[in-house]
Amino acid sequence: MMVNEKGDGINNNTSLPSIQQNRPALSWELKIKKRVTVPSCLGMFRPVMGQCCHQCTPNSLSKKLGQNSFLGFRNLLSINETQTRYRGWLVRRVCCVLYVSGCKVYGSPVSDRLERVCQSNRVKEALAAAHKAPEGEDSRGQHSLLSPLLSLINTCISPGLIRFMSWMMLKMFASVFGSIQVNRNHLPALHKATQEGSPLVYVYLRQSAVDCALIPLALLCHSLRTPYTVCPLHVKSSFLRSVLEKVGVILLPPNAATELEAEMDPLYSAVMTSLVRELLHEGQALSVGVSATSGHGGQWLARIRQLIKEGSVPDVSLVPVGISYDCAADTNVKEAGSQPVLQWLSLLLWKKPAGSVMIHLSQPFSLKEMCESGRCRVDEWLPLQDLLLPVIINNRSDSVFGKRRMSWLLPTLHSAPELEEKSHSDRDLSVAIVLHLIFSAASCTAVMSTSLVSSLLLYKHSKGVSTSVLCRDVAWLLEELLFRNRDVGFGGTLPEIIHYSLALLAPHLVIAALPSRKDPLIVPRPSAASALHLSALAQKVTHTFILEAVGACAVSAMLCEVVFSGISSRVRSDGVEGEEVKGDMEFDVVLGQSELTEKALQLCHLLPPGIMPPCQSTQSFALDAVDSLVRCGILIMEEIPCDIHICDFWKREGTLTWTATDDPYHSDSDCEDQDLRSYKISQPKQCPEMLFFLCRMLAGHLRALCWTTSALDMMDSPLPEAEFLSQIHSHLCDTANQKKQHYESCSEEAAHTAVRTLIDLGLMRIRASGISIC
Repeated sequence: MMVNEKGDGINNNTSLPSIQQNRPALSWELKIKKRVTVPSCLGMFRPVMGQCCHQCTPNSLSKKLGQNSFLGFRNLLSINETQTRYRGWLVRRVCCVLYVSGCKVYGSPVSDRLERVCQSNRVKEALAAAHKAPEGEDSRGQHSLLSPLLSLINTCISPGLIRFMSWMMLKMFASVFGSIQVNRNHLPALHKATQEGSPLVYVYLRQSAVDCALIPLALLCHSLRTPYTVCPLHVKSSFLRSVLEKVGVILLPPNAATELEAEMDPLYSAVMTSLVRELLHEGQALSVGVSATSGHGGQWLARIRQLIKEGSVPDVSLVPVGISYDCAADTNVKEAGSQPVLQWLSLLLWKKPAGSVMIHLSQPFSLKEMCESGRCRVDEWLPLQDLLLPVIINNRSDSVFGKRRMSWLLPTLHSAPELEEKSHSDRDLSVAIVLHLIFSAASCTAVMSTSLVSSLLLYKHSKGVSTSVLCRDVAWLLEELLFRNRDVGFGGTLPEIIHYSLALLAPHLVIAALPSRKDPLIVPRPSAASALHLSALAQKVTHTFILEAVGACAVSAMLCEVVFSGISSRVRSDGVEGEEVKGDMEFDVVLGQSELTEKALQLCHLLPPGIMPPCQSTQSFALDAVDSLVRCGILIMEEIPCDIHICDFWKREGTLTWTATDDPYHSDSDCEDQDLRSYKISQPKQCPEMLFFLCRMLAGHLRALCWTTSALDMMDSPLPEAEFLSQIHSHLCDTANQKKQHYESCSEEAAHTAVRTLIDLGLMRIRASGISIC
């Protein structure tokens, strides 16, 4: 969907500011006359992201305000006297203090929340199970167990401290980022949901500790209620804990080192569920981060769904939030004390601002509607070994129809009865909600200029590229992103965008200016750190092209089978006769739709979590993947005579075929022998470049899975899960170092995803002693 851009206020830019830099023009910049603005090919229109799912929440989608104009962006770091009630030269020097002091803050006193939490049946049962007092004794021992959790229950929002912390964060972020842009398109819907009394729950993907501060700051600057923020950090300093708890930050208890360790405590889980219930009853907003790899943070969403199911909470409005970084700060810390925080702040004061941040707040939708509509179906979820083992072991061509069950995203906590669902379908629905929110948050994330350049350097020009060719490809990729309804977080002329991206990526690139070449040559630095950095930035582009990437990998798999099977009757080459195949030649292979869809379907089961919506079946996703290659010109659909054999090696039983419903001569008995839809690869000489570009988007994930499988023979088992993952990660790094390439396959996330996939396949099992190889 596209909307018309329209400005309506001060500091409300409808387009992102151009990247301005005080520097001399480079020689290759002077040769580029084309000016590319955002959006380039859409005139005064730009994509709208973050709308509700039309399938799972149609009623929430219909509540969207009838606006036809784009509300623009707002830079949180650009504060001047026009945003205050005062004017004058003194105001211009203290305008940030005056602006923050004038922001509306919704206070949240504790009042009798502690008493209400302790009186809940859930907490009473957990206390009784944790401390069984002898007969005749009082229950003082039970309440003493709550002492480590009292500070968490008494978390509040102090208006004065919120304003001071907001001012300090604005000053701190000004030394870290060049700008923090907020997309204002769905802000009216958030204000409307707040007026209707529905508590808002903001869900974002965990990237760094900065995420926890950006969302409350953006909401405060737009007169929305500051949320209680779930921040799974182990803070040792009592002073720092006291300050954070007074600005609505819910930390880990002092006696828990990790989030999983805290969740294994039944008393903590019961208290947090009761605390969430009381906060939602008070009308407070929540901010929850979810890990796209491990699913950590999803238990908070499961708690909210459990409260809605019990009737304790009428409903909540979920708001996926997309946060994009040009160059994110390395703030992924597990422990925080006063001294490390002060050292980090002192380093920021001497740091030059680098990169920008883009925040997209999506349209709110009803969690109760998603749960009760029945549109997000989980009845077809099956274990991965039931879906793929028949294909792997028996070499069958047809897969079992269904969707992979990823129950590990919401681990079963036997010591937490409030999170134990009565049936697998109920539990799968909680997992489906987590997956849907991971997908929604990733879908509403803007693509930054560094992501564009990183994907091209990593997937298309890994051996180097000139700046003029890179400019051409960036312009092409930008148009493809906008065509797929994906917004971008940059603006300006094409030379400015390229120079800005290369300046941020300079530590991970080798830029050589040769005397014999007018254009500098850009090559990714051959190191693990550089490859992992580029790969992390390129993930946003991969998410946008996931359909095309799955389809391209399916085509590649079929072409490999053609080569290894010896079937080359459709291969043509000048000077080659018979079955001999030599070199890089022009060939003509016809691919059957059913076989191509089957390959895409099998690959869908191996994708990381959250990369495809759970409300869409894998069959539909596989068909869309094949159709996407037709739309982008890689495949050409053709009708061939029945006497010509196509590349469809196996005859399947029960394969569904489609025919025109208005055909008066159609008969069901005629469907068995008809599979006339087939595809050819268009322009064999130019097409492989695009095909390989799409295949390489998933190559790192699939390569990590292959390397992990080969490492199982060298592993000792059983091992604790953390140690097992560490050894797998070391093996991936060693393999990449030996090959001196493919470093993007040796990340910790790739190791974790590969291990989980092999566990779901049944090659490994999780026992009390750790992970054991079957």
